Amino acid sequence: MVARTVILASVSSVALLCCAPAIAQVAPPANTPDGIGAPLGTPTDAPEQASDGTPAREAQADDAEEIIVTGVRASIVGALNVKRNATQVVDSIVAEDVGKLPDNNVIEALQRLSGIQVTNRAGGEAAGISIRGLPDALTTMNGRNIFTASGQAFALADIPANLVKRIDVYKTRAADQIETGIAGQIDVFTRRPFDFDGFAMSGVARGIYNEQADTFNPNLSGLISNRWETGIGDIGILVSGSYAKTKYRDMSVTSGAMVPFVTENPPPGFTPLQRVFPETGAWQPGTERGLPTAAGSTFLLGGRQVPYYLSRDAVFSPDVTGTRERPAVNAAVQWSPNSSSTYTAEFFWNQFKSTTQNSLFFSFVDWWGGLGTNPGSTIELFPDTNIIKARSVGDVFGFNSGDYTRSKTDSFVYALNGNWEVGEGARIVADLSYQTSQFDTQFLAMRISRVARRIDVDFNTRDGIPAYNFDDNALLVDPAQWDVGEFYDNANRSKGDALTLHLDGEKAWEDGFLRKVKAGIRVDNRNAMDSVRTQDAPGLGRKFSTLDPGLQLTNSDFFDGRASVPTSWLVPSGQYIYENADAIRQLYRGSVDPGILLSDQLSMIDVFDINEISMTAYAMADGQFDMFGRAFHVQAGVRYVDVDTDLVFTDRLTGAVTGASQGTERFLPSVTLRYDVTSDFRVRFNYGETLRRPGFADLNPNFNLAGDLTGIGRGTGSAGNPGLRPTVAKNYDLSAEWYFDRNSAIYGTVFRREIDGLVVPLTSVLTIPNTGQNTNVFAVTRPENASNGVLKGIELGLTYFPTYLPSFLDGLGVQGSLTLLDSKQNIPLTDAAGVVTGETESAFFGVSDLSYNATLAYERGGLGARLSYVWRKEFLANNEARLFANPIGVWRRPESSLDFQLTYGITDRLGLTLDAVNLTNRTQQNYYRFEDAGNADQFNLGTTLLSRTFAVGLRFSLD
Repeated sequence: MVARTVILASVSSVALLCCAPAIAQVAPPANTPDGIGAPLGTPTDAPEQASDGTPAREAQADDAEEIIVTGVRASIVGALNVKRNATQVVDSIVAEDVGKLPDNNVIEALQRLSGIQVTNRAGGEAAGISIRGLPDALTTMNGRNIFTASGQAFALADIPANLVKRIDVYKTRAADQIETGIAGQIDVFTRRPFDFDGFAMSGVARGIYNEQADTFNPNLSGLISNRWETGIGDIGILVSGSYAKTKYRDMSVTSGAMVPFVTENPPPGFTPLQRVFPETGAWQPGTERGLPTAAGSTFLLGGRQVPYYLSRDAVFSPDVTGTRERPAVNAAVQWSPNSSSTYTAEFFWNQFKSTTQNSLFFSFVDWWGGLGTNPGSTIELFPDTNIIKARSVGDVFGFNSGDYTRSKTDSFVYALNGNWEVGEGARIVADLSYQTSQFDTQFLAMRISRVARRIDVDFNTRDGIPAYNFDDNALLVDPAQWDVGEFYDNANRSKGDALTLHLDGEKAWEDGFLRKVKAGIRVDNRNAMDSVRTQDAPGLGRKFSTLDPGLQLTNSDFFDGRASVPTSWLVPSGQYIYENADAIRQLYRGSVDPGILLSDQLSMIDVFDINEISMTAYAMADGQFDMFGRAFHVQAGVRYVDVDTDLVFTDRLTGAVTGASQGTERFLPSVTLRYDVTSDFRVRFNYGETLRRPGFADLNPNFNLAGDLTGIGRGTGSAGNPGLRPTVAKNYDLSAEWYFDRNSAIYGTVFRREIDGLVVPLTSVLTIPNTGQNTNVFAVTRPENASNGVLKGIELGLTYFPTYLPSFLDGLGVQGSLTLLDSKQNIPLTDAAGVVTGETESAFFGVSDLSYNATLAYERGGLGARLSYVWRKEFLANNEARLFANPIGVWRRPESSLDFQLTYGITDRLGLTLDAVNLTNRTQQNYYRFEDAGNADQFNLGTTLLSRTFAVGLRFSLD
């Protein structure tokens, strides 16, 4: 008899890069005795393994024939085994998933897991991620906390999918895991030389076509690894690299915010359809529900109740073209002098470079002059409302802006790790890492302006998309029609570094109730600094046609004909401004105001400089006993956290320097129970406490101000709050999993998060003199721990590969999940002075009540195919700046993506891939809403076209 063996396409083997069938074993998880070099903080609940590296349950299966599972199916089954054998509630993606899906980065790869919601799909890729509706997941690489610049998290979109071996997403946490991130933990594992038996080499080359930008973009990666048996033990060296470049285009059309106007029969002192500013006292900006929208609604103006209309203040169209580059290198050296010790040295570098040109068209539509003898004929209302749907406006002011941004991030991680087996069942792991990350960005913008004879606007012609055109659209590209406007010259630098020591030890027993004890410490010394430079100048009072023609940039084919809007207009060229920045500064220097002295020295002000020392210690134990003849697992522990933060702030308006300090001490308990009801049915319960520390920028009390850009009578501003405390969550999870067939399972989880000290923005109107802005009055928003909330939900998932299908369908399977969420938090209501006057309730930001994904997979012979669909319900994205009369909540309409992937093995070592993303050409849309106030039809805001991408590639492997 032959023992049944399931051989999975490796999470570590070079075979994962080849489309042809391959046989490879599953590499041991990094935290098992065979998972060499795992640092402290790497969870201890990855799959249980047999001595040969195959999952223990499969290794002990009944006698049967050998079954070979490869390709797409293997990756799905491999991830299922991670989930099955874990103690915590965890979902995973193994490398076949990441390498074979049409995903350019880690975020796109994760969107198919249960409970994961992604957003911000502009720029040709997804860039935002949340776990069960919460956005603050702890980001780790090989168990080490990583970050970007002065932030608390790493930009996961910057990690190339090609360099990833496995990704684990933890919905619950144990005491040995880093405590931050109430959403959960995303742990990204890179490859190491001991993942391979010997020499390995692989490469991937893809060409990606971005339909909207009409560009072909390279996506390349390669890996070479070898290991040798020498007189001093086993030695392995691995180097892998990746390079991706994307040229993209994002186009949006937007109807502006709502403000009130008197009707065509105005009260004394007003002209027909005159805009009513908040200084009249008739309305208060920033109320949650906005002004009433019923026909005939009135407010108190000039001592009497008068009816009003609500209409948009502007329409605008950003046309963003950009280039994004992401090179990355991962290298590792491993040495195992004997069977009980392994040493690992690792290096990881990734870079993000971006250049964008925003050709921004902007026109006001709030003017009440030039309406002719019958102003009432220039508007059309939505039925049974006081909301203006369409209008014609004469003598309207507008501007176009050439906004140019260059950004660059460099992040380095260096690590040394020692892993020692000490006696029977005991192990010590020490890990020392140093990382540094710096982000630099420069923003340059020049405006041009004109007064047009007439604009005709329909704020929603169909499905939330507006239409707007001038009676002289052709003049939009004539430089003689435009005056040279303002100039903006800003720069930011953000950097951070950390030196971190992990040290832990464990002792395991095979029999008795107590199976393992583990304890450890983590010491982290973190520094973060942000620096800024800002300067601007007023318009020149001369025609754009008098400047160098090289400064002129004209776009074309805007919005692909999918809206009745101008398709071409003139803006200043950001590239020209960047290359001739000193000449542009000289042009503006003192030209209108002798006091305008634009600097060429580009000196930066360090707005904050922070040092934070974190010391944590934990102890935990695993136990097991029989209950009704089945195994009952218990894992319990506590983590102690001691954080001291020293802060220095510089007010860039006055130059004043202030200091502050804060500390956090807390015990965070956790317990997980796992019961094997049958050999194929498991139940888990977890309770744990986690926290979210404030972002460093949120602690800066100094103002960041912008002038009155829309004629509302006040500017906007933001400031931090050095008194912010950590947000703390108590987390409850109950899950059940039924593994009803060899490669199939149904699973579900109910969960609840009780969150104390949620940070919400509170706004107050302040008078701040001598700012250099065009107003001294600003609506300033600050963060406060002023809210508590509850997030609860259900996750359901299915993986099913039938074993009874006819031969030509053998290899067909489905995978899918559904997440239901319900969130509620109290939101303080404040008056203009920022005094809390009451409270209301709101959903959490970024939470869709319903989301699901479904994948149809097929793998047979050298052919593999996968069709994936993800969908999420509408959600509250953010609140607007509290300057206008519409509801403040900005909601996203439902979002989805249909993606397809096809692979074919040309030879055993060479494979062809074809990928497509966003096949249905979906858009991204938002609208104003607060509870029952606002909707997507009458309160539509913006529509952004999302590009379809198509890719063809070759994969090569040699081992």
